[in-house]
Amino acid sequence: MTIGLLSHHGGVSLRGYARDALPLLGCWFGVALVLRLYTRGGLARLVATWAIAIPLAWLVRALVLGRTLNGHEAAFLVVSLVTIGVLVAAFRLLAWLALRARP
Repeated sequence: MTIGLLSHHGGVSLRGYARDALPLLGCWFGVALVLRLYTRGGLARLVATWAIAIPLAWLVRALVLGRTLNGHEAAFLVVSLVTIGVLVAAFRLLAWLALRARP
């Protein structure tokens, strides 16, 4: 988000973070609750949460901001899916390695 705020808005702000993060966090945790990601876990639930929550957050953000669902918004969706997918996978891998390394 910071890179997007810097490149598109010339700086970071609390309002900018709220505008971009609140739909994402709300949709992520809402979908995770429904799919029981944090109570039952599992790779399938994680992938399903990612595959549902990110496009849903994209749609909510676009509607709240009054954006037209065009190529620019589609590019934002693709960047969000890839970036968040890579970050979630990296953090899950680090957590798995840390748990595996425990005596």
